Amino acid sequence: MVTLSDTTLGIDFGTSNSAMAVRQGAGPARLLRLEGEAVTLPTALFFNAEDERTHYGRDAVAQYLAGTEGRLMRSLKSLLGSALLQDKTAVHHRLVSYQDIISLFLQMLARSARASLGGMPGRVVMGRPVHFVDGDAARDRQAEDALRQAALDAGFMNVSFQPEPIAAALDYEQRIGTEALVLVVDIGGGTSDFTVVRLGPDRAGRADRSADILATTGVHIGGTDFDRRLNLELLMPMLGLRHTGPTGREVPSRVFYDLATWHLIQWLYAPKALREAQGLRTDYADARLHDRLMAVLQERLGHRMANAVEQAKIAASLQDAAAAMDLGWIEPGLGAVVAPEGLAQHLAGLLEQVVACAQECLHDAGLAPRQLQAIYLTGGSSALRPLRQALQSAFPDTPQIEGDLFGGVASGLAVSA
Repeated sequence: MVTLSDTTLGIDFGTSNSAMAVRQGAGPARLLRLEGEAVTLPTALFFNAEDERTHYGRDAVAQYLAGTEGRLMRSLKSLLGSALLQDKTAVHHRLVSYQDIISLFLQMLARSARASLGGMPGRVVMGRPVHFVDGDAARDRQAEDALRQAALDAGFMNVSFQPEPIAAALDYEQRIGTEALVLVVDIGGGTSDFTVVRLGPDRAGRADRSADILATTGVHIGGTDFDRRLNLELLMPMLGLRHTGPTGREVPSRVFYDLATWHLIQWLYAPKALREAQGLRTDYADARLHDRLMAVLQERLGHRMANAVEQAKIAASLQDAAAAMDLGWIEPGLGAVVAPEGLAQHLAGLLEQVVACAQECLHDAGLAPRQLQAIYLTGGSSALRPLRQALQSAFPDTPQIEGDLFGGVASGLAVSA
């Protein structure tokens, strides 16, 4: 009989979406339902100011978009390793740190796990990017320590970590019949991570797989960075970005960069930030642009703009056709379009860095592209068409295989213990 002590829970706490999978004994991993029948959950919290309840996932986003008074928080994982993590903010009339808010989200996952399993699992394996922070080992350790503490505070026990692309590789290994050298490409909301790994059914049962992992690399660029770039290029100019004022100088740009960054948007709604934005009025030659900026800030529409960009990006990529953004809720008749060619053009610089990191991983493994049997794609942002085209150009002879984009890492974490 399998007991909870023999149960491993894999937690993929993502920048944009989260998932959990469980493995009992030596059985297969299975994803847990987190919101209705859905096995993935947007990593979002909404603090409802009307009834002082906390909402999670799709419900959180829906509450915000419906105009309920309160605060939406997303991309909290991006704060790990930053100085902002221990800063405090007001939530339901009390000050809490952003690390505590991460723990609050993990508490909700703990309740879901307990309800599904009848108790808490004996082991928890959490995913982590190859680098929380690029080029700073000390801050990277601090980020992992902070996430571990948040998980322990949430009620999880015996918490360990596994790099997310390695977890994705272990999930893929469950479905192949022959040995293969694979480049795992894991493009999440906040990071792009890569692993060159030797996989095969004869290797799957080995306790020590370190010799099979030939190289890992990562860069702090992901789906939210793609959204931010599109926001800056397509929407922020409507509010004054790059607008030349009466003195011949551009409007100061910081407010636009913060407004296009998910985890910084809420700071712009504070009284001091609103006063500073109002003070930009004299920097504008076209007062209509400043009126739009103030409307977005005063009516707290920044997250709605970010969501509009994200949804249009997804639609343009999936349909390979232009996707319109109706921004009439800012100003009647206002709108923008995300076109496939625009996706490729605006994201070219970021995608170049991502592909270079993939090539670096192969170089570190001492392999030539022709030695790879497959590129295994996971992570929601790996569905982006320009990304796949950029990888195809860099690795023209290597087939791309799409995995479970949102649940694969969680499943791999569950079998990695």
